[in-house]
Amino acid sequence: MYRTVKTSFSANKETIEKLFHIRRICGVIWNDCVQLARYYYRLGNHWITQTELQKELKGKYPIHSQTIQAVAHKFLQARDSAKEARKSDKNIRFPYKMKKTFNPKWVDQAFSIEKNTLYLSLGNTKGPDGKRLPKLKIKLHHVPEGEVKEVELVYDRGLKFCLSYEDGKQASSSTGTNIAAVDQGEIHAISAVSENGSSIIITGRKMRSIHRLRNKKLAELQKLMSRCKKGSRKWKTYNRAKQYILSKSEAQLKDCLHKTTKEFVDWCLEQQIKHVVVGDVEGVQRNTKKKRNKNTNQKLSNWSFGKLYDYLKYKLEAKGITIEKVDESYTSQTCPVCGKRNKVKNRNYRCACGYEQHRDIHGASNILTKYLYGKMIPISIQPPTYLRIT
Repeated sequence: MYRTVKTSFSANKETIEKLFHIRRICGVIWNDCVQLARYYYRLGNHWITQTELQKELKGKYPIHSQTIQAVAHKFLQARDSAKEARKSDKNIRFPYKMKKTFNPKWVDQAFSIEKNTLYLSLGNTKGPDGKRLPKLKIKLHHVPEGEVKEVELVYDRGLKFCLSYEDGKQASSSTGTNIAAVDQGEIHAISAVSENGSSIIITGRKMRSIHRLRNKKLAELQKLMSRCKKGSRKWKTYNRAKQYILSKSEAQLKDCLHKTTKEFVDWCLEQQIKHVVVGDVEGVQRNTKKKRNKNTNQKLSNWSFGKLYDYLKYKLEAKGITIEKVDESYTSQTCPVCGKRNKVKNRNYRCACGYEQHRDIHGASNILTKYLYGKMIPISIQPPTYLRIT
């Protein structure tokens, strides 16, 4: 299976300076991609193709050609993603921002690894003496077992390398027979119901607390930075503190997401689940902005439902369990007994007909029955297992 690991490294001062320089060059390449895309669209009224973009960028920068192509491919992927997202929200813009730096990537023959030593090629770039520049030599602190397919340079409280590799393991086959439905939430990250009536709730309050603390600290630093001249010594000090908070909170959130999804996968294995359906909540954030207040907007903007789905996808597939997104329209409002729609203001769903259930378990059960039978009907559900991530 395809995996990625982040590792620190050791190198001499000259090599580290070259790595920083390569990041700046890749920022220039990104900016050129933005300008070329605008130029082609305004001049010929058509989208620039991959072949045209690579032809325009070829041989213009002192780095390996595959590293240049990697930046171009990322730009085209960002453009295509924006094009797809604009189908539901016309306010989304195509890539337009200029960047000072961009993460470079080396693939195929652009790099080689011998034991724990990484060699990065600079392509056909020639030095002052007219000879090709030697490869950059870097000592990695950790090299995973398996065939490394690509190397990416990132900045996370310092320069680090992300190694994407093939671990040689195959996804196991599932022996399960049941189907489970998941209702994602901002308070309860995962609420799930299985065909056999088992249910589970995994809280997302830890992630909320991380987001709140991050937002509070960033607001304090932004206020202090606004009083300083941009680029001054004090401004740079506050900016370093800001980057540290962002990096640390990102690591905490990643850890929380891993723990949350692991607990759910373990539950799926216990309940003999073979297929998982997840309610698609994309429209909740994008299509109801005018009806929400400021605090609700901030909560939903911090909601990591996309990352949660991605983590679930690769972990479930590793266990042989399939997953898909389904429409969850009105599943949280509709009573499965009488069919009436009720908006709930607390954690319990109550209907005038007498039906009562936990709000999130109610939504998950409606998603499940809608998927299985094409309509929302009441089913027998055991009291949920409640897990708190710490």
